[in-house]
Amino acid sequence: MFRLTRRDFLKVAGLGTAGAATLSLAACGGSGAKTNGDENQTEFLIVGGMSSLSSGNDSNPVLEELAENAGVEIEWDLMSDSLGEKVGVLIGGNQLPDAFIAVGFGPNDIMEYGEDGTFIDLTEYITPEIMPRLSKILEEHPDIKSGITQADGCIYGLPSGELMGTAAIGATDDLSIYAVPEFSMINKTWLDELNLPIPTNLTELHDALKAFKDNDMATRSGNAPGSTVPMSTGYDQWCWGQEIFYAGFGFTNFTSDVCFDLLANPDGTVRFVCASDEYRDAVTYFHDWYAEGLMDLEMFSQGTSQLIAKVSQGRVGVTTWWEIKEIAGDHTDDFVFLPPMFGPAGSKYANTRNITIRSGPGVTSGNLNITSACGNPELLLKYFDQWYDPETVMQLQYGPIGVYFSEKDAAGVWQVISDDEAKEKFGKSAGELKAQYEVYGPRLILPEYYNKIFYMEDRATQRLHDIEEQWMPYVESPVTYPNDVTFTSEELDVISRYKADFVSQVAEYEGTWLKNGGPTDEEWDAYLQMLRDNCGMDRLLTVYQDAYTRYLNS
Repeated sequence: MFRLTRRDFLKVAGLGTAGAATLSLAACGGSGAKTNGDENQTEFLIVGGMSSLSSGNDSNPVLEELAENAGVEIEWDLMSDSLGEKVGVLIGGNQLPDAFIAVGFGPNDIMEYGEDGTFIDLTEYITPEIMPRLSKILEEHPDIKSGITQADGCIYGLPSGELMGTAAIGATDDLSIYAVPEFSMINKTWLDELNLPIPTNLTELHDALKAFKDNDMATRSGNAPGSTVPMSTGYDQWCWGQEIFYAGFGFTNFTSDVCFDLLANPDGTVRFVCASDEYRDAVTYFHDWYAEGLMDLEMFSQGTSQLIAKVSQGRVGVTTWWEIKEIAGDHTDDFVFLPPMFGPAGSKYANTRNITIRSGPGVTSGNLNITSACGNPELLLKYFDQWYDPETVMQLQYGPIGVYFSEKDAAGVWQVISDDEAKEKFGKSAGELKAQYEVYGPRLILPEYYNKIFYMEDRATQRLHDIEEQWMPYVESPVTYPNDVTFTSEELDVISRYKADFVSQVAEYEGTWLKNGGPTDEEWDAYLQMLRDNCGMDRLLTVYQDAYTRYLNS
């Protein structure tokens, strides 16, 4: 068989990862091995991930057509479980496939495997002659090119990302659908029964929560006496935490994939909110709410199912979530969005309210990585260049034309099959069809594809409108720290050494102060010293600053 013959050849010829790395180095940064050079190769082995609900790539009609167009044969070795273990064994034993797909290699992995020659540098192949579609995208979107170019100047993987943003609804600035991960909402039915207005500052919100508790409003929905939870959230959770209420102190430190609460300033500098006076003031203030029983005493331990149960049972007055309907269930009509709160009445924050928005997941380069075992990367990349056609990526994301997409409307935009149509034709819902045909890998959906090539899902469209209309008026600066910045090996070592401890210590101290009160001056000074001495705060800040500066300059 081709796979065994090829691997045996690599072993005998000594052209595995280590051998290839010593034979020839890529031009960029003296790193990144070239392949063994088999320009006649047309068959490729690709190892990677797939959805557990997928029927697999072998029977996908879109992929079959792409392979025929490029004149290649792809042997897919995909799995939904134990992928990391298998990939580790293959790389560790120099038993490399021609490429890895949908593994989701992180920045550390990409740099490590690029520098040691496991992954090849793709820069010389991303040209108008070899990859015309991707080359055009990178020319028109230099931020994407910057996001996949490593600190050594190499590109070790093809870009992937679903760039769903407000540009799709006609907004001037394109803000990610993740820009405000959690929305705050209040039970207006309870407010109306108590003849209370929608709060606009934290003092008014405090008084409304106290009224909810004092009047045991949950009993209005048939709940047991004493079951009212004035405000229920998680603790520092992605879309259901308490952080949006910190807006009254000038910030919202939504947890981030970059580093907990790292913020970018308009002048190009970065900072940690957790070391600021406004952060100290916020956690000190909200301790009083927790002590009064206005914040859910289970906020530090409950999961999403517990929170959804409380809200959907009509027991909660204020909560946070991605959207109202998903969390409130039958009580959806009771809730309305809360505006970001001004600071406490009479305080120095009385005229302050500021939501700090976040960047989206960004573009990654860890979902298609060609290895040094590939003899003909040019042909393989010509195949994958087809994935960057708008109608092709549409079908890889959702399903084939004629299956998931029924026809174009008068504007030339593809229509999604309805649930009724899907059940009649295929015996499945539209969602089940998507799960069956979805293909993981270097899928890059640009903002301009939505509503021009195919329509965005209704819920996503509504959320983008909510971000633009409900929350952006309270954002002082739209600057965000991008999640797709790249780091040098030395910087990654610093992050690996300090980040986990830094994040856990900040979270532990914040939780302690919310529950127990504080911090005193002495406690605050000791906390800052601990972050510097034990958790590498200054070194982390330098790393993130340097990476961000490079990103801006590029």
